Amino acid sequence: MTPHMNTRRAAALAAVAAMVVVGMQTGAANAVPDNGNDSPSATRSVVPFGANKASQRMAAIKSAQSEASSAADSLGLGGKEKLIVRDVIKDADGTVHTRYERTYDGLPVLGGDLVTHTAPGGKLKGVTKATEARISVPSTTPKIKTAAAARKVIWAASGKPVLALETVRTGVQKDGTPSRLHTITDAITGKKLQSYEAVETGVGNSQYSGEVELTTTASGSGFELTDGGRGGHKTYDLNQGESGTGDLVTDDDDTWGDGTGNDRQTAAVDAAYGAAQTWDFYKSAFGRDGIAGDGKAAYSRVHYGDAYVNAFWDDSCFCMTYGDGADNKSALTALDVAGHEMSHGLTASTANLDYFGESGGLNEATSDILGTSVEFAADNSTDIGDYLIGEKIDINGDGTPLRYMDKPSKDGGSADYWDSNVGDLDVHYSSGVANHFFYLLSEGSGAKTINGVDYDSPTADGSTVTGIGRDKAVQIWYKALAEYMTSSTDYAGAREATEKAATDLYGADSAELAAVGAAWSGVNVK
Repeated sequence: MTPHMNTRRAAALAAVAAMVVVGMQTGAANAVPDNGNDSPSATRSVVPFGANKASQRMAAIKSAQSEASSAADSLGLGGKEKLIVRDVIKDADGTVHTRYERTYDGLPVLGGDLVTHTAPGGKLKGVTKATEARISVPSTTPKIKTAAAARKVIWAASGKPVLALETVRTGVQKDGTPSRLHTITDAITGKKLQSYEAVETGVGNSQYSGEVELTTTASGSGFELTDGGRGGHKTYDLNQGESGTGDLVTDDDDTWGDGTGNDRQTAAVDAAYGAAQTWDFYKSAFGRDGIAGDGKAAYSRVHYGDAYVNAFWDDSCFCMTYGDGADNKSALTALDVAGHEMSHGLTASTANLDYFGESGGLNEATSDILGTSVEFAADNSTDIGDYLIGEKIDINGDGTPLRYMDKPSKDGGSADYWDSNVGDLDVHYSSGVANHFFYLLSEGSGAKTINGVDYDSPTADGSTVTGIGRDKAVQIWYKALAEYMTSSTDYAGAREATEKAATDLYGADSAELAAVGAAWSGVNVK
C-alpha cells in the first residue's frame, strides 16, 4: 500500500477523470454523425458526442432539451405536460437513447419518466414509458393539510394518476442501515399510496469478508454500487485502465459477486464494503461525517492496471484505487487495506503529515492504526479483527501479513524502536515505531492471544506496559492527529501530541496518560 508514491502520476490523471466520469457512467460511445435525414424523431437534433466527453454529453442534453417541446408533441403528450431531459446516450451504432422526466402543470410526475430510442438517421424506433396512463388530474390544489416539508407531485406509478404529497423521513433502519423513507399520500383523500426506502440494501459476496450487506441504489431496472446513505460513495471498474474512473459497477438483481477473483464484481464488493465500514467507524468512533468531515464520500476504483500488486489513496482525486494482485484475481481490497487507504485522506484533511522522514512514518502508521481499528469495529466473522496488516491479501505469496503491529521487525524491514536513523527508512518501515506504540498502548507488552492470534510484544527497555484498550488508544491517536499534530510532526512531537490528547480526554493524573508515556518509552521515544 503506497498511496502517495503514485500521487504525482495520478494527479495528472485526476483532472481528466473529473471530465470523463459522467460520460463513462452513461456509457457514451463513439459519435456517429447525423446524416441529415428529416425523419420524424423526438430527438433528431441531438448533437452527436464521443466517448468519455462530459462536455459533449452536456451539449447533447442541452440540445435535446431545446427540442423537448417538439418531442412532447410528437409523442402525443397533453398540453400541460413537459419533458425534462435527464440523460442522452449514444450507442456505437449511432442509436440515441434520450431519457426524460415529465412534469404536469409544473409538478413532478413520479412514474412518468420515459426514454425515446432513435435510429442513426433520426427515425423514432420506439418509446419506453414508465406508465401508459394519460397524465391528467382534476386539480392541483390539495384538500388535506400540507406539511411544510411535503412536495406536491403527480403520482403515476400505480394506476390512475393522482395529485399527491411526498414526504421524506431520514433516520436509521432496524439493522442500522441509513434510512430515507419516502411516503406518498393522496392529496385529496389523505390515503397512503406508497412508501419506499431510497436507501437500498443489497447482498455482496466478498473475497475477504464473506457475505456482506451493501447499501446500493436502484437505477432503472437494476442497481448501481452507489451508497446514498454514506455520502454517495461510488465504486467503479477501471477495466485494467490507469486513468479516469471506468464504469460505475451495476447489477441486475442486487446480488453482487461470487466471492472469488474470477468474478469482476467481487473486488467491487470488498471495496464498497470497506468504504462503508470505514465511514461507519469514523462516524461512531469520532462523530466524523466522512473522510474530510464534510459529509461527502470519496469514491473507489477497482481493477487498476494489469497485475498491479498495490492499492493507493490519491488526494487529488479524493479516491481509493485497488490493483488485482499478481494473478489479476487477488485484488488488494481487504477490509484493513480499505480502511488504510481512506485514512490517508483523513490524515490529509487533518494534520496533513508530510510523506517523508519521521512524519511520513507517522502518516503510514496512522493509516495502519485506523485500518486496524476499522477491521475490529466491523466485527466480521470472516475477517476477524487483528493487529496484522494485510493478512488477507497474501501480498508476500507465503501466507504472511504485510506488517505486524506487536513486533514490526517480523516483516524483515520495519523498526520496532526509535533511533536517530528511523527517519531515513522507507515510510512503510519507519511506521513500525508508531504501530508498535499503538499495540502496546492498546494491549500491553508480553505474550497473549487475541481473537485466536498469538502476539508477543517486547519493549526497548524490558519494561512491562499495561494496555488501556484499543478503543481508548484510538481516541487518543485521533485527537492527537486532528488537534495537535502538524505536517512536520516527528516521533518526539507525536509523543507530545498524544500526551496532550490523553490529558484532554482522561485527565492529567489518569492511568491513560501514564500508559501513553509508558508505551512511548517502550518504543524508545522519550
